[in-house]
Amino acid sequence: MTTRQTFTASDGQNIAYYIDDFTDPWTQPPVLVLLHSAMGNSQRFYSWVPALARHFRVVRMDLRGHGGSDIPPADMPLSMDRFVRDVEELMDTVGAKQAHIVANSAGGYLAQKLAIKAPERVLGLCVVGSTPGLSPSALDWLPLIEQEGLTPFLTRTIHMRFDLASTDPGMVRWFLEQTAENDPAYVVRFIGYMATQEWSAELPRIKAPTLVIYPGGETVGSANSYDTMRERIPDVTMIEYEHMPHNIADMMPDRCTSDILAFLSAKFGTSKV
Repeated sequence: MTTRQTFTASDGQNIAYYIDDFTDPWTQPPVLVLLHSAMGNSQRFYSWVPALARHFRVVRMDLRGHGGSDIPPADMPLSMDRFVRDVEELMDTVGAKQAHIVANSAGGYLAQKLAIKAPERVLGLCVVGSTPGLSPSALDWLPLIEQEGLTPFLTRTIHMRFDLASTDPGMVRWFLEQTAENDPAYVVRFIGYMATQEWSAELPRIKAPTLVIYPGGETVGSANSYDTMRERIPDVTMIEYEHMPHNIADMMPDRCTSDILAFLSAKFGTSKV
C-alpha cells in the first residue's frame, strides 16, 4: 500500500517519490501531492500519511537534492522553473492531470508557483508555513552554516523552529538527525537560491481554492507576508496557529491534517475527499 519509486526528470536527474494509498479498492480517489520543506524529505510527512492516505492517493516527492533524489551537480544552476517542472513531471508519471497540492515551507514555494504557472493542474492548494518567497534574511544563515556546520547551527537556533515547551524532545532529536542527512553544500545552494525568489505580485493568478496555515509567531522570515497572501490570493482561507514558531507541520501534524481535510471537504465535497 506504500511503494517507493523513481522517475527520470527531463534533464536527466532521478527523482524519488512514494505512493501511499489506503483508500477503498473499488474507488478512484483523487491524487494529493505532498511537497516537503527545505532540508527535509518525504519521511517528514510520516505523521500526515495515515489521515490523508485514507481519502487520497498520496504522492510524496523528494525534492531534487533531498532524500532519495539526485543532488544536482554544482555546475547545474538551480531554477524555480525546474523545481516546478519536477512536480508536473511527477504528476505525469503517476497519471494525474490534476491533483490537490499540499506543501510545507519551501515545498509550498513550488506549490504556489505551480498554481500560478499551470492553474489547470491544481485542484486545491494547501500550504503550511509557506510565504511567497524566502526572506532575504535567510542569507545570513549561510556563513553561519559554513562556519559552524549544519547540525550545530540548527541545534543552536532550534528555538526558532520548535516550541520547546510543548514539543517532545524526541521530535527535536529526530529533526536534527534528519537534517544531518542532507548535503551541506547543497543546503547552502538551495537556501541561497530560494532567498532570491519572490512572487507576491503573482499571487492573484492563483485560481485554486487555497488554504494557508501559518504560525502566529513566525520565526523564518516576516509574518507580514501572510497578510499579503490574505489580500492577494482570490479564494483563500487563512488559519493561524497562534504563538507557534515555524515548524508547525512537524509539531502539530494532527491539527494540520484535520484542517486540510475539512478545507478540501468544504470546497470539493466529501465524495471527492
